[in-house]
Amino acid sequence: MRRTFDSVGNANARTVSDMTTIALAATDGMLHFELAMALEIFVRDPSGLAAPWYSLVVCAPGTVRVGRFVVEPDDDLDRLARADTVIVPSIEDVDAPVPADLVEAVRAAHAAGARLVSFCTGAFVLAAAGVLDGLRATTHWAHTDALAARYPAVTVDPDVLYVDNGTVLASAGKAAAIDLCLHLIRRDHGSTVANAVARRLVVPPHRAGGQAQFVTTPVPAREDHPLGALFPWALARLDRPLTVEDLARQANMSSRHLARVFRAVTGTTPLQWLATQRIRRAQELLENTDDGIDTIASAAGLGTGTTLRRHFHRAVGVPPDAYRRTFRNA
Repeated sequence: MRRTFDSVGNANARTVSDMTTIALAATDGMLHFELAMALEIFVRDPSGLAAPWYSLVVCAPGTVRVGRFVVEPDDDLDRLARADTVIVPSIEDVDAPVPADLVEAVRAAHAAGARLVSFCTGAFVLAAAGVLDGLRATTHWAHTDALAARYPAVTVDPDVLYVDNGTVLASAGKAAAIDLCLHLIRRDHGSTVANAVARRLVVPPHRAGGQAQFVTTPVPAREDHPLGALFPWALARLDRPLTVEDLARQANMSSRHLARVFRAVTGTTPLQWLATQRIRRAQELLENTDDGIDTIASAAGLGTGTTLRRHFHRAVGVPPDAYRRTFRNA
């Protein structure tokens, strides 16, 4: 069995082989999009690439109405405490009191060591349970101010797609929940499996961002942004010593204008974006090749193995060798 690591590099008590049961919490007044999306992503095994795949159970206090649909649960809310991962989808009315039985069930699951995940306004449930106190979190941009005002012990970040605190994770609204699901699969099974799921969903396997791997900044939904041609050009040349001037010349912009456009499109700087892409390339090579560290460092544009180890550990939280042992495909 392989050990998993949280976003700060600590080894979790549970292994990939153990992280198989997902409990999807449901209650009256939840929105159907995120609930249905979790079912679509976590119920279907991507062509046997991941073994074992997840077993998903829908848990609710009884028959509940989710959007315009009636949902019959597989089990009651007590089942959350026996799950490896608990997902709380979005709630429709953030001003209404969070159901006490759901709050208590989430607390019990947290105490039992479950990984807790909220989609969109599901963050209000985690916050009501107290499991976000002292942690960073996010929710739909329209409700970040309300979340911050109601739960001052939570550090609310309105500018990210999702936040990974290791065993407590939260996503922004709607499509950001898909990004977080793919991130969970990448954490548990590696990028090859996550990419296979993304291909089936016809979505990007990882939306580009300027933060560390586990915190991704927003990107526009439109594909015709000013850097649309620059990104693939740069990704095809990660093994070369690219500079901001190189990127600006290719984009037919001044370096200063490129920096402004990059910030608007990705939320980060050109050099930070490049650094993130180099680490992602190194991760893919560690997972899928037998290449040595020096060879991977060169292919990812990180120079030497020493440089790769330093930047990789800082970005991912574990050394390259430990990452390879964790996520290496059979």
